Amino acid sequence: MAQLSERLRRLAPSATLVMSQKSSEMKAQGIDVINLSVGEPDFNTPEGIKQSAKQAIDDNWSKYSPVPGYPALRQAIADKLRRENNLDYTPGEILVSNGAKQAVCNTMLALVDDGDEVIIPAPYWVSYPQMAKLAGGTPVIVPTGFAQDFKMTASQLEAAITPRTRLLVICSPSNPTGSVYSKDELRALADVVLRHEDLFVIADEIYEHINYTGSHESIAQFEGMKERTIIINGVSKAYAMTGWRIGYMAAPEWIVKGCNKLQGQYTSGPCSVSQKAAEAAYTQSQECVEQMRQAFQRRRDLIVALAKDIPGLEVNNPQGAFYLFPKCSNFYGKSHGGRTISNSTDLALYLLEEAHVATVGGDAFGDPECFRMSYATSDDNIREAMRRISQALMQLK
Repeated sequence: MAQLSERLRRLAPSATLVMSQKSSEMKAQGIDVINLSVGEPDFNTPEGIKQSAKQAIDDNWSKYSPVPGYPALRQAIADKLRRENNLDYTPGEILVSNGAKQAVCNTMLALVDDGDEVIIPAPYWVSYPQMAKLAGGTPVIVPTGFAQDFKMTASQLEAAITPRTRLLVICSPSNPTGSVYSKDELRALADVVLRHEDLFVIADEIYEHINYTGSHESIAQFEGMKERTIIINGVSKAYAMTGWRIGYMAAPEWIVKGCNKLQGQYTSGPCSVSQKAAEAAYTQSQECVEQMRQAFQRRRDLIVALAKDIPGLEVNNPQGAFYLFPKCSNFYGKSHGGRTISNSTDLALYLLEEAHVATVGGDAFGDPECFRMSYATSDDNIREAMRRISQALMQLK
């Protein structure tokens, strides 16, 4: 009997996309569902960026682009890294891809061999372990948990390293928790990495600008770490450009060249018009970024306050991104209407069907005690969603 490859059979579907699909199906049936499952800003792409894209079409930027991206965009990214992060990269150390997701996957496929280990702190973005498996690697999951604000310590990292360890993945600000590593916490992790010469770091900084701590810190800033770090970033979150599909890596040139070779064989360069829009995003006024950040911070304050009012939920105060990841295990074993909640996936399905609010169970992120809500939606939607969630949870006995 014909079947898919073993490579694909190893992969699990994206739980966030599954919940978003279920939400869309219910909406199509006329049900009023509030979708807190998707990691996407609800803002429109800023006007100046859209105008640049329209101009690019008129100027016939419609041919194949170079595989690593247009030189002008790579220069704009290098300028951004120098201006905002005090990091010196040449355009040759930057590769533009079809979203930051491809940049992460490129890195995994370029650096991980069969049996190599990839250390991934949990909770994690759902795709990290799957990408490690796709590359033939073994995800090594390091639980962090609510009590330590979902951040891995240096001692946990040291304990997880073996002779087969090849990569460490750090996401700060974090999806799904919103946690942000401080400079001191990153320095402690960097000290461990530098003691192991074959260990590299994927620093996923896609939520860099949605940050409520006052400043973003990159692990690449420490002496010796730029040579060991692959920074992943892009325009999707900061500039509300998710559908434009532009991300990048900034890394040692030998890694960039390897990923360029890989990308040249399976996608080639990203969309030409999207690249011109991204160039505008990095070179035009950054006022729009701050306006959106302030809106997200206001929404963070709102959803945290409302969630803390729900008996049984344990809530931290996320310092970045646009997610809340409350601990919900107090509801496990409780029932309503013939349905018993055994885990966070059960809880997410219960909230979807009973409260008509789409969330994502923490099982998918490697933390079965919590669930994820995105507050990238209006204040009114947040208030109504939390009212419905509170009502549904109160019914569990």
